[in-house]
Amino acid sequence: MNDKLDLTTSIRSQGRKLTQARKLVFEILEQSREHLDAETIFERARQKNNRIGLATVYRTLALLKEMGLVNEHQFGQDHGHFETVQNNQPHYHFSCIKCGRVMECRYPQVLNLARDLCEKEGLQVLDVAIHLSGYCAQCRSGDGNNE
Repeated sequence: MNDKLDLTTSIRSQGRKLTQARKLVFEILEQSREHLDAETIFERARQKNNRIGLATVYRTLALLKEMGLVNEHQFGQDHGHFETVQNNQPHYHFSCIKCGRVMECRYPQVLNLARDLCEKEGLQVLDVAIHLSGYCAQCRSGDGNNE
């Protein structure tokens, strides 16, 4: 099943309309390899539709997040960064506090740890969010004082 069908089905199954703005915001996130903030999404959306407003972008992001189609991450900043949900493939993030670069990491060991914890303690884990921060390899090699 492709993501556009998921968006259409999800929106309509909740009795909502698939507006051009909703479709555009989702497509921008879907096509990006970065974790975009609302302002960047707005700038990219304005390049394709100069009538879209920043408030519409924020409302759309809130709706997509509520529907489970988009995830929001803070990355140690005072505003969110967004990405589409990636077929339930868990991944984790590292952000560089110097250059701001965000890297995604996939480690099945984290899910194994969560499963073990659930079995041993009788827990039900619904979500695992790991965010590591520090200095990326490029920033560390450029300035040896970051350790």
